Amino acid sequence: MNKRLLLVGLIIVLAAALLTLLLWKPPVERHDNLASAIAEAPQGGDFALNSHQGEVALKSLRGKVVVLYFGYTWCPDICPTSLGFLAAALNELNAEELERLQVLFISVDPERDTLERLKEYGEYFHPSILGVTGSSQEVARTAGLYGAAYSVAEQDSAAGYVVDHSADLYIIDRQGRLKTKLPHGTPPNETLNVLRKLLAN
Repeated sequence: MNKRLLLVGLIIVLAAALLTLLLWKPPVERHDNLASAIAEAPQGGDFALNSHQGEVALKSLRGKVVVLYFGYTWCPDICPTSLGFLAAALNELNAEELERLQVLFISVDPERDTLERLKEYGEYFHPSILGVTGSSQEVARTAGLYGAAYSVAEQDSAAGYVVDHSADLYIIDRQGRLKTKLPHGTPPNETLNVLRKLLAN
C-alpha cells in the first residue's frame, strides 16, 4: 500500500514538473539601454569652420571622402601619434585617390591654434591634412555632432594647460554621411583599407 502511494505521489510530482516546464516562459530581456545608446549614437552632420584657405564647409566637400580628427597642435603625444599613423595610410594612396579625399584636423584649442599654425602643423604630417577651427561654440557644436569629447586641464607648466581629448578618426563618405569611426591606434593598413573601400564607391 505504501509503495502504491509512493508511486502515485511520484507520478504527481513528475506530472507537475512536466507541466511547469511546458508552461514556463523565460523572462524577456529588455534592451532599453542598448536601444537608447544606439538611438543616441552620433550621426555626424554639416558644419563650417575656418582654415588658412578660408571657410571650409562639409557640404562643399561632397564627392570626396572626408576624414575628421579632433585635436590641437600643442598636444604632446596623442595627436602626433594619430596623425603619424594617418599619414602612413595616406602615403599609400595614389594621386588620383588623394584628389578625392580631404582630411580635416579640427583644433579644439582655438585660443592658441592660429590658422597659420594649423596650416604648418597639418602639412608637416601630410599635404592632405587641412587644419581648421572656429569659435569655441562652433568647435563644440561640431564635436557634439560626431561625439568627440575634450576638456581643458590646467597645468603648472609653460604651456599653461593641456586639452584632454578623444582621438578617433571619423570617416565620412562622398555623400557626407558618417560611415565609421576608427579608434586611436588603428594600424595604418586598416585605415587604408577603409579609405580605399569608400573611395572605390
